[in-house]
Amino acid sequence: MQDLIRTGDAAFVGTAHTAAGLPLVCGPYRVPFLLNLPGAGEHVFGELYAVSSRALARMDDLEGTRKGHYERLPISVVVVDGEGQKEVEAEAYYAHRSYAGVMWRRCGELGYKVYSEKEAKGYVRRKDRPHDITFLDQIRIFIASPQT
Repeated sequence: MQDLIRTGDAAFVGTAHTAAGLPLVCGPYRVPFLLNLPGAGEHVFGELYAVSSRALARMDDLEGTRKGHYERLPISVVVVDGEGQKEVEAEAYYAHRSYAGVMWRRCGELGYKVYSEKEAKGYVRRKDRPHDITFLDQIRIFIASPQT
């Protein structure tokens, strides 16, 4: 996001949380996955940004929307500021529907309210992950592995 902000392609709107409870879990390499399973999780807290169409295309590429990693879908969020709370419509990157339910079960149907430093402990950057296997295959291996 920092690069997008520097180029004027993104602007911070505010802190927000999901209007509905949604599961937020960590998958392979402690990568966060928001799951489109309304009511199954907690209100998830994070940040809301306004982005340009150029930024959206870059983010879609980063999130692997054409590869089936994530899908960008509508979401209702509650923006919290000094004047109170306001529900707005936005878009979020969800784990692809082809594996979201299985990922939720693999994670013991336990999620997080926020992806903070604590939850991110053990995160492996993309450049440091194996390059001889696709991210979808890494997700499949994670889902098939026993919960620890």
